[in-house]
Amino acid sequence: MRRLFAQDWGLSSVRVRATAAATLVVALALGLVTVALVVTLRGTLQSNADQEAVKKAEAAMPYARTLQPESGGLIAKTTKPSTNLGEMPPAGTVGVDVVKGTAVRVNDGKVAAVGDPDLLLTKERSSATVDWAQPGQYAVAQIAVTTDAGPAVLLSRVSLAGAEQALETLNSALLPGVPAVLLVVAAMTWFSVGRTLAPVAAIRAKVSDITASDLHQRVPVPDSKDEIAALATTVNGTLDRLETAVGTHKRFVADAAHELRSPIATLRARLELAEPSELTREALADVERLQSLAADLLILAKLDAGEPLRTSELDLGQVAAEESLRVRRRPEVRVELDVEPDVVMEGSRAHLDRLVTNLADNAVRHAASTVRVRVHTTDDEAVLEVIDDGPGIPPEHREAVFDRFTRLDEARARDAGGAGLGLPIARDIAHLHGGTLVYAGSGFVARFPLATNP
Repeated sequence: MRRLFAQDWGLSSVRVRATAAATLVVALALGLVTVALVVTLRGTLQSNADQEAVKKAEAAMPYARTLQPESGGLIAKTTKPSTNLGEMPPAGTVGVDVVKGTAVRVNDGKVAAVGDPDLLLTKERSSATVDWAQPGQYAVAQIAVTTDAGPAVLLSRVSLAGAEQALETLNSALLPGVPAVLLVVAAMTWFSVGRTLAPVAAIRAKVSDITASDLHQRVPVPDSKDEIAALATTVNGTLDRLETAVGTHKRFVADAAHELRSPIATLRARLELAEPSELTREALADVERLQSLAADLLILAKLDAGEPLRTSELDLGQVAAEESLRVRRRPEVRVELDVEPDVVMEGSRAHLDRLVTNLADNAVRHAASTVRVRVHTTDDEAVLEVIDDGPGIPPEHREAVFDRFTRLDEARARDAGGAGLGLPIARDIAHLHGGTLVYAGSGFVARFPLATNP
């Protein structure tokens, strides 16, 4: 899971895009639902208020016909005591006319209908009626009635404060609720996609760790039996075919190099026994190159095969001194040794001999006059430096020289020697011993871990 999280910080990751897409879709859906809910609720409350205003106006119609309409005046009229009031309330109190459904006030035995502030009987609508029922604050219903004084309009209003309060309550619930839902959706999507992609991260990590020397490794196959499991199975099948092909190639190279050694050795012996001439000298030089190439191919095949090393404690300074002096030198080039004693490490003598030989031979071929081989220790490491006073390697080619069969332009001449395998072999040997080999300054530097004291 840590590897997966490390890959999810980019905005282009599948996890980020899936979470953003899911959250956006849910946000759009919730937005549409919220708008529809608010609009529907507002319409329903408005419709209910309109219906209530109509009912209120219809209930007041019989009573309004007995009144005198005044322009902009409220319903108010002094009447005689009603015989339908039932038990009269005490003087100075308010009762309800059960027949008319209007409020009445009893004063000194007289009944007066108290004006309802939500009802208005007027001859015509005017600015006063607009102020009485301001748009957006009231639902208004109007009914034409005929009074004793002539035609009039009965207006009824119902406050929309309750509807607005209900909408405010809904908004107060939706405003924090919708972001909270989106946050939950984003978190759940992030977590779910992460769990879904965890097998993909495991497959990617395993594939990135597989190299040509350990093609036997396979990626984990999840038990989900889905597309990811199919992907893992396909990758493992590809690795099977790749391992078979690489194994076949390695065996071919090893067999070819091994079979070439005998005829090349025989040909070299015959040329050495032949009458000396310019032709035999050139042929002998070519045979030596073939012999060196066959030996390089054979050791590369062994290195690629991943054969276990037979290691022992050895003195790197002693190996460097002995092998440097055995290198075929040019007359004008001298080899200087600067060897620190007791630089002990764990390694294969045969492999380290080859590493020192390849580095020293390369330095002698490119030096102007001096090659210096230095062995010392630093920071719990054994360090081998092979330095020459030649033209050096340009910075842009300092890694390319470690590629197999790579030679720089100035080294491609026939008499320069080498097939572009010496340095790659040296680096492979260094890596096989847990060390490194790089070009630094004016020569090659190899570092190895020192032998641990028991």
